[in-house]
Amino acid sequence: MKVPHNALVLVADGRKMLLLRNEGDADRLSLQVEQKQIHESPKDRDQKSDAAGRASSTQSGPGSSTVAQAGSMQAQGQGAQFAPSRGSMEETDYHQLEEDRFAAEVGKILQVKALNHDFDTLIIAAPSRTLGELRKHYHNQVESRLVSEITKDLTNHPLPQIEEILLAE
Repeated sequence: MKVPHNALVLVADGRKMLLLRNEGDADRLSLQVEQKQIHESPKDRDQKSDAAGRASSTQSGPGSSTVAQAGSMQAQGQGAQFAPSRGSMEETDYHQLEEDRFAAEVGKILQVKALNHDFDTLIIAAPSRTLGELRKHYHNQVESRLVSEITKDLTNHPLPQIEEILLAE
């Protein structure tokens, strides 16, 4: 891939962000760190205080019925009724919520930079989950400058390796 001079390259995942500027030319990249942010997110288990909740779908009042009433209503041809059930509610993944919030913050940073005309060309490299969350927060000025999205996690790669990967795309 050709990365133009002065292009902005975002390398991010759910907790790290690197904003890199190409100070070289399209064929000989020279990425320089413009901004770095690490969002410390405690482990999910450290953010929870309780076990998963439980839900019951039993109903009472007009229009509802117990299992026995449901059986007799079906026999009378009045339609099927759902039997009461119990199940556990899905646990909230606080760690994932924090990663999604961080992606929203990164989207806001890109928006501010785009509105300030800090870049003309944007390339984003992020894992698919982070990329999907970032897309929800693209401002139209960010989208108009976005030339490529790379679905790779490059946050733990050194700059020379990121440059090689970008050139190979």
